Amino acid sequence: MAYLIVVYDVEADRTSKFLKYLRQYLVHVQNSVFEGELTAGQAVDVENTLEEMLEPGESVMVYQMAGESYVERSVYGEDPMDDQQFL
Repeated sequence: MAYLIVVYDVEADRTSKFLKYLRQYLVHVQNSVFEGELTAGQAVDVENTLEEMLEPGESVMVYQMAGESYVERSVYGEDPMDDQQFL
């Protein structure tokens, strides 16, 4: 398993496309930021698809850790990940 944090910067009228795609795999934690645990194969698929979705001038950053245990996460305010525990 891999833990991914995905951050994207795309044209405003295209954000819904990225939002819809990434919600299939990860948790939406902030505007244009997703995170969560995926298999190695899923991580590769997500990265390849995101790269194909990009248009000139847009970017996606993917931070990948070996697992959630390697992430030290601090949240101030409401944590969107809390909602995911009850799905």
